[in-house]
Order: sequence, then C-alpha cells, then structure tokens
Amino acid sequence: MADFPTETHRFNSFDGTELAWHEGGAGRPLLLIHGYFSDAYTNWIRYGHAARIAAKGYRVIMPDLRAHGQSACPHDPAAYPPDALAQDGEALVAHLGLTDYDLAGYSLGGRTAVRTLARGAAPGKLVIAGMGLEGLTDTGARAGHFRNILTNLGKHERGTPEWMAEAFLKTTKGDPVALLGILDTFVDTTPEEIAAIRQPTLIVAGEEDGDNGSHAALADLLPNATLREVPGGHMSAVTKPELGQAIADFLAA
Repeated sequence: MADFPTETHRFNSFDGTELAWHEGGAGRPLLLIHGYFSDAYTNWIRYGHAARIAAKGYRVIMPDLRAHGQSACPHDPAAYPPDALAQDGEALVAHLGLTDYDLAGYSLGGRTAVRTLARGAAPGKLVIAGMGLEGLTDTGARAGHFRNILTNLGKHERGTPEWMAEAFLKTTKGDPVALLGILDTFVDTTPEEIAAIRQPTLIVAGEEDGDNGSHAALADLLPNATLREVPGGHMSAVTKPELGQAIADFLAA
C-alpha cells in the first residue's frame, strides 16, 4: 500500500527552518507525526497506515520533523530550542489555517502531540501511539539512550536495541549531528498536564513495547482514553496493518 498518492509541500517554520510535509486523501484534517530516526514515508505511507486512515474520510497531513526526511537538518544548536517540534506543529497548523482537526503521533510524534496540547492546542481527537507514561514525564531517560547510540555509532553489539536503532538510522539515511540536536528539544510533561487532556484519546502500542514506559499507565491517567494493543514491539508494530487500522477505526468512530 506504499503507492498511496501524496503531494509534498514546504514552508518556513517559526524560526525560518524549512520543513516538508506530505498529504493525501480528502476530508477531515489529521496531523500525523512520525517517530525519531524515521520520516512520514517510513512511518505512515510505506506500510499502508495513511491509506487506511484516508479511506475513512481523512485528509492526512504528515510532516517530516526538523532533522528528518525531506525537512532541513540544521547543525546549529540554536535550531533546537526546547519544544521546537511542538512549535513546528503549531506553525504548520497556522500555515494551513486549520481550526478543526485531529492529531496523532507515534513515539516521538506522540510525545510531540502531547506537548502541543500542553502548550494550548485543541484538536478534536488525539492518538498517542508507541508511547508510555514515563516517556512523557521523564524524557531524559530516552534522550540518554539515543545520545549513547548517536555518539557511539559503529560500536554497538550486534542484536542489541542500540545496534537495531543504528541499523534503522542507516535505512532512513538520518543525519546524526542534526538528530543529536533533537534531543535538546525534549521537555517533560507533568502528570497533571497529561490528566488535563480531555479529548477522546487512543493509546495504542505494540503488545511487546515497553520502550517508552507503560502505555496502560498513560491510558489510566487520561480521563477519556481508549487503550489498544497491536502485535509487535516498538519498531515492529509500525510494520503491522493493525496499527493503522486501530487509528483509522478510532478516528472514524
């Protein structure tokens, strides 16, 4: 299903950084944000998720985060202030003139979606995928994991999570210097801020995924959450049709 037709566009974000986004389908707007080391094509288009969502009557808008995909990959540390990714999302929503839309993200994309709500965004529905409670409240732990990967490339033991992450980085041709900058943008979200999210929210993750903490605990904290588990772990769940179907079904309900 990787032949889902999309158009690619570019705009200048809040600080002038040029960012790309891809969109396809027609109907209610959905801002769909990919994960770290990934891009819109790999996360959402390649395995058919965007097509499944669009089939439910959605205009699927998929940015490439700064330092990812077809977006700019600046090496200047000044390009990575706290909450830069949330600010990029806000800038894209403003650029497109969206006032009534839904919001979804996987892993880093899920964290970015939560940060935009903590900063005042008001989507209709929210999907937080591949993310647990601790991945939102203690971003330093995950940042340290990836900092170790990026500063020791070529040194990780075959088969370890670090080695697999580096292998994935090679497939997406990521820029290690720019990606290190992304780690400086991480901002913790308090349990109180999470509990204040009132939107209907889908928490969906691989049944073997504990990379970002407990997705069940995250669902328990949210007042209006639905919890779904799909096959796989943090990296493999993205390749399963069940992930996109769970998102599409929730949004269309």
